[in-house]
Amino acid sequence: MRGLRPVRQGLPCRLHRAAGAGGDGMKRTRWYDYLWIWSIVYFALGFFNILFAWLGMIDFLLPLILAAFGGNKFFCNHLCGRGQLFARLGGALGRSQYRSAPRWMSSRWFRYGFLIFFLAMFGNMVFQTWLVAAGAASLREAIQLFWTFRLPWGWTYTAGLVPDWVGQFSFGFYSMMLTSLLLGLIVMLLYKPRTWCAFCPMGTMTQGICKLKYRAGASKPE
Repeated sequence: MRGLRPVRQGLPCRLHRAAGAGGDGMKRTRWYDYLWIWSIVYFALGFFNILFAWLGMIDFLLPLILAAFGGNKFFCNHLCGRGQLFARLGGALGRSQYRSAPRWMSSRWFRYGFLIFFLAMFGNMVFQTWLVAAGAASLREAIQLFWTFRLPWGWTYTAGLVPDWVGQFSFGFYSMMLTSLLLGLIVMLLYKPRTWCAFCPMGTMTQGICKLKYRAGASKPE
């Protein structure tokens, strides 16, 4: 039926299933299908040396760059190691309940509200880093889970190896990354594997960039 055929071109930010190789409908495995391993490696490295937290900036900046230049959510659909990890744990290993998440989790007010909260916490982290760099505050060798619970993490940092502000950013950024991972795991266990993707701040930002880029292109005179 022509009306039910999925449109793959001309619309931004649409999810679609990759076509299988040949006529058997099997999906061909690509290198980026293994990026879930990177997600595990990242958090493991941060457990031994907090400075590896800076590598998380790749996952922070790359989605925005790809959305700005490509006008799509290629990162979310193919390169997000965290999303792949949730899919493996919840789907392949059967850890998800496969219950539908509450509708408010995917509502516009919650997605953008959570994005604003996330950016506010990121801004506060940058501010704390600036205070340490300016000498107005001392380095805190701890991570903060759920923006509330502080855990000692000093064994992962060697004083004097880098400027203290570099270490402060590492602790703050790793805290945000670990908190978002735990939130994703919680909703993965309670609902469907990639429930986190419904309100992921990076996904919300890339979707917004895609919409703006699409509208800008549509408004250009032919």
